[in-house]
Amino acid sequence: MSPKIKSRFDQSMSGKLEGIGAVLSKKEIYVEIVELVSGGPAWKQGELEPGDKILKVGQGKEKPVDIVGMRIDDAIKLIKGKKGTEVRLTVKKKLDGSIKVIPIVRDIVELEETFVKSSIVTKNGKKYGIINLPKFYIDFDKKDSRTASTDMEKEIERLKKEGVEGLIIDLRNNGGGSLKTAIEIGGLFIKEGPIVQVKYRERKARVKKDIDPKVQWNGSLVILVNELSASASEIFAAAMQDYGRGVVMGSKQTFGKGTVQNILPLNYYLRQRDQDLGALKMTIQKFYRINGGSMPTRYNYLDYGERDLDNPLPWDRVPQASYSQTNSYSNFYEVIQKSKERIKANKQFKLIDDYAKWVKGNQDKNSYSLNYKKFISEGKVKNKEGKKFEKLLKFDSDLTFKSPKYEIELFKKDTVLKGKRERWHKSLKKDIYMNESLNVLSELKMK
Repeated sequence: MSPKIKSRFDQSMSGKLEGIGAVLSKKEIYVEIVELVSGGPAWKQGELEPGDKILKVGQGKEKPVDIVGMRIDDAIKLIKGKKGTEVRLTVKKKLDGSIKVIPIVRDIVELEETFVKSSIVTKNGKKYGIINLPKFYIDFDKKDSRTASTDMEKEIERLKKEGVEGLIIDLRNNGGGSLKTAIEIGGLFIKEGPIVQVKYRERKARVKKDIDPKVQWNGSLVILVNELSASASEIFAAAMQDYGRGVVMGSKQTFGKGTVQNILPLNYYLRQRDQDLGALKMTIQKFYRINGGSMPTRYNYLDYGERDLDNPLPWDRVPQASYSQTNSYSNFYEVIQKSKERIKANKQFKLIDDYAKWVKGNQDKNSYSLNYKKFISEGKVKNKEGKKFEKLLKFDSDLTFKSPKYEIELFKKDTVLKGKRERWHKSLKKDIYMNESLNVLSELKMK
């Protein structure tokens, strides 16, 4: 991993960066402000606004550098910097076209989209909580910083105070992250016991356990996954399924990432560290006990997963770890069967399956007519076939999703966050997978 890629990796894992807290884009020859990160230095300073164009970047009192026409990656390097340092941006204001120099002191910026978020919905007179976990995040350099597991614990506690009777953990598109946080999150739903097994080459498998007897949530649980749920997502989902602690719903398969990586910073091996050499990402272990539930998705017939990448490790087995199922539900298998029957009878899910096959067919097509008229005719036929799938966008569950009370208080000062949550709630309302997960959750009966 080059220093640049290592920096991006650290940023994605921790959800933090040092800078001014602005989302930028290239518009013709200008670098333009798209959005300010809520709570970030630029947001707090108050002068920079979406639509402003950055003309020059100066480091403190140094002579500013003209960035008009510069590659956006190079411009970002100049704008980002260490916490506590000052950057002076010469900007052209969107409102009146005036030129203004805006000084901003850089700080730690938290990227909200990395972290846990939750929503509450009422179905059949009962409240249910949805927790979205985009990544199993952790800051490897700061042990006392927030992690996916500590945030998950807090969010569950907040939802309990709201009186929810069931939880959905949404791991769709969660590509994984920290193995440690996956084990800790698994421990929030069981008393104690194995979560995953890992194995080095030519060694016996080692059982990784939750050793904390505390249970944060003992109510009904559904885990929602798709083909892009990988690594730590699969570890957590598989453990909950193996214990019978929760119902795993989603695609016919998850990503199937059965390996564990370690990051070795190359600078540690140098006597003089006057330059950054990046890091080495090494596959050191395989992990075991991967499983998942199924229902059709738009990508069911495409080649998604670690098995479709170059040089995948072969599938094998290790002895089963010693554990006991929780036997949490009195109607576990009946609920799953009813869900399968609903999905089979649902026209929308049938259309999704047809769409997946249609996309796969188009993807596999490798010959096209060189006759112009025939080529155009084939395109029209394809567009006509695609029209019938527009109905997929029209699903509406008629459910109302809302934020927890603590977050509603934040909206009074943070309109950006409010807008993001409103868009998320709108997407949940039109999410047929979430709707079926809520059906299952509402039917589960605890013993």
